[in-house]
Amino acid sequence: MIAAERLLVGSHDRHDNAAMKTAATFFAALLLAWLTLAGAKTAAADRAGPDPRNFANGLLIPDESYCDQPRIVVTCDGTWVVVLTTARGDEGSGRQHVVAANSDDKGRTWSALVDIEPADENRKSSYAIAMITPADRIYAFYCYNGDGIRVMPNGTPIRDDMQGWFCYRFSDDKGRTWSQRQRLPMRLTAADRNNEWRGKLQMFWAIGTPARFGNTAVFGFTKLGRYMLEDGEGWLFRSDNILSESDPTKLRWEMLPDGDRGVRAAEFGSVQEEHDIVHLTGQSLFCVYRTALGHAACSYSRDGGHTWEKPQPLTYAPGGRAIKQPRACAKIWKTRAGQYLLWFHNNGTTTYNNGPNAGSRNIAWLSSGELREGLLHWSQPEIVTYVEGGLEGCSYPDLIEDGGKFFICATQKTEARVFEVDSELLKGLVNQPTNKTVASAGLVLDLAGEACGPQASPAAPRLSSLIGSIEGRTRPLSRQAGFTIDAVVRFNDLSPGQIIVDSRDGSGAGYVLQTTDRQTVRLDVSDGWRGAYWECDAGLLKAGVDHHTTVIVDAGPKVIMFVIDGQLCNGGKQRPFGYGWFDANLKDVSGARTLRLAAGLRGELRTLRIYDRALRVSEAVGSFRAPSGRRGG
Repeated sequence: MIAAERLLVGSHDRHDNAAMKTAATFFAALLLAWLTLAGAKTAAADRAGPDPRNFANGLLIPDESYCDQPRIVVTCDGTWVVVLTTARGDEGSGRQHVVAANSDDKGRTWSALVDIEPADENRKSSYAIAMITPADRIYAFYCYNGDGIRVMPNGTPIRDDMQGWFCYRFSDDKGRTWSQRQRLPMRLTAADRNNEWRGKLQMFWAIGTPARFGNTAVFGFTKLGRYMLEDGEGWLFRSDNILSESDPTKLRWEMLPDGDRGVRAAEFGSVQEEHDIVHLTGQSLFCVYRTALGHAACSYSRDGGHTWEKPQPLTYAPGGRAIKQPRACAKIWKTRAGQYLLWFHNNGTTTYNNGPNAGSRNIAWLSSGELREGLLHWSQPEIVTYVEGGLEGCSYPDLIEDGGKFFICATQKTEARVFEVDSELLKGLVNQPTNKTVASAGLVLDLAGEACGPQASPAAPRLSSLIGSIEGRTRPLSRQAGFTIDAVVRFNDLSPGQIIVDSRDGSGAGYVLQTTDRQTVRLDVSDGWRGAYWECDAGLLKAGVDHHTTVIVDAGPKVIMFVIDGQLCNGGKQRPFGYGWFDANLKDVSGARTLRLAAGLRGELRTLRIYDRALRVSEAVGSFRAPSGRRGG
């Protein structure tokens, strides 16, 4: 058998390689209506076509070789303008600089790259973020090594792409030409005065999407107190006239919070980076950022950024489970309809781990946020993108809204791509808190009561190959390839070896869902040659209680995941991952012609459903909440 869990090793990253509730309800309903009109489709159509979550199916964004932080804005006439960091070498190499391009066909084709800053060996420009004003002016804010400092005070060479001046240029012609360079008033603080250069050099970078509200725009950035990537803290720039003022000499800027210290919690350690900010309501702002603790962190400001609450772990609900996150960009957006979306990697590893044998950034997940009494509550997440054929994932995303559709651009550092987000996935996330229906699309077995007993031997449904092959011919995997087992079971005790469902034939091919000696349930699958397994998180199952158990085998990203009683397993305290990968060559795991049910079960299998597709997590949550027998789409 091939264990689904992989050993995570290796490292590669830019920084190691060198009336509120009512308003929220209204906006959520508005977004739902928008998504329904834009993305309504039949269940059959939803499953057809290549998987849009596969990063390789996205549209390429031009670059020189290395590419980072693609940021796309949409002009009034629908032109897309991207700004990004690129170079002909690796990240941090010579002549790294920020560029732009535009597209008039939603990313299918792009213009030639235009320098925002020219390539310069001694003065790198990097990590641009973009903002567009109502007048179609596009701003690019970026790091610029204006003083050309490339060594430590003792003469030791350094990586020099996250330091210097915080600069910006603007374009009034869709990114074709750019203004003269301007410099933001980044005041000296304790982080600067205490660094190796004693404030003669400032170290910083930004990853965020500027938040616009009223006449105000804000964007977060991270300052560093020591070279390299030590003692990070969060800051923001705020302007109350940039959205309307055309004269750059008249722009008003504040650097917040007030005082000498940025957003950080001492107990979170040195790594507190990549602060991203969204607007909530009134003067309330929310900040999310990465740590090296296995979870993201967050903080609220109620006075427009002047002061911030003590940062806390980012959780699904106040006081709830932490949202697991490696040392990777956690990105938050607020849609035009007022819904919040969170990009994260849903694992508790603590380093960059983005090499070919790693995996902390592959896969990326998306949650929908709802504002309740001033605090954000997050849905169970869905896989929004993955990298096929390896574990080197993509990151540094941005969200694009255009024509009622949503797109995400992201980068692997060697490729930047943009892909449309499935409207059904988004609608499911937004609707998750109220969904109480059992999905019917792809349902190939539906049993209840005595039909689930050990005396029953129903015909085993034939499942699609997990490798995307039909009658010897390969085909692209569809967006919901895989299968799902959905069961309600009560255990009198949690002793091992109790079978819920077993399709294995004499050769061992098939699948079996059964209890383990760790008081969990585990799925084993085999095509007769290769196999994989994964189990739910420990501590979730109790004797004498009905448990709704959904096991999703998703053939796109090649993962097995459990949803227990409406909650996606995230590994708990025992494991960094709540999901496990299986071999990309695993094929047909249908097994025998009949099923064994409830064999040796000390308890009762109340319902059993099998789908010949991978359910979305939101569908599993809806099934858990549904009244018995209720069916939906």
